[in-house]
Amino acid sequence: MLFAVSKLAWAAIQPDLIVFALIVVGVALLWTRWARGGRRLATLGSILLVVLIAAPVEDWLYAPLENRFPQVRQMPSHVDGIIVLGGAVDPVASVNHGIPHLNEEAERLTTFAMLARRYPAAKLVFTSGSAAVFGKKIAEADATKQLFAQLGLDTAKIIFERRSRNTYENAIFSKELADPKPGEVWILVTSAWHMPRAVGIFRQAGWPVLPWPVAYRTGGSYDFELVDHLRGVDRATHEWLGLLAYRLLGRTDALFPGP
Repeated sequence: MLFAVSKLAWAAIQPDLIVFALIVVGVALLWTRWARGGRRLATLGSILLVVLIAAPVEDWLYAPLENRFPQVRQMPSHVDGIIVLGGAVDPVASVNHGIPHLNEEAERLTTFAMLARRYPAAKLVFTSGSAAVFGKKIAEADATKQLFAQLGLDTAKIIFERRSRNTYENAIFSKELADPKPGEVWILVTSAWHMPRAVGIFRQAGWPVLPWPVAYRTGGSYDFELVDHLRGVDRATHEWLGLLAYRLLGRTDALFPGP
């Protein structure tokens, strides 16, 4: 129930939807006796929209998250296991087209493949089921297994956790399957903006990990792609709210986990 409520609540408070709602409602009110209030709402929504497009709000939100954990500059001499979080493959599109459908988080998987070849004796874990609330639930692990096979990895040596719906369940269910031992060195691969919350969850679950952040959103050239910027603001805002919510629920070991 908590999972469904969190998904529905987020759908109602996404920044881009709030901005567009202000504009649409404001314009609609222009044709009623509340025209004055409508002008104010439409003006406010328009100003917010311009700010989200013209100002690097996305980078301002992403930067503290991405810079929280440094990149690994020296390869560890020994690694017992490598775990990568899902989120890089669209399972529905993959099934519909018959080939793995990757998104902008694909570096999670290419890095995992690189590390798997670098440490052939390490345990390998991919974790992600379906985050769908309604409709057909297709596990991302199934589509990713097909991709790894195409990349030349031996999928028989990879543990595919396919029940989890969020990062908290990624840690809990994967720990049951991987059975990490005290003192082992486990690398955690996920996007840099997601790393603080992910590390906090794994620590709270009693699974210390070596953060391996990838798929950075900041540091590139700036453009004026409306949809991309709004989606970035949404994702970064969701991550900050996720940090707060998970701390209140006791699912992370700190409000803003760090090294």
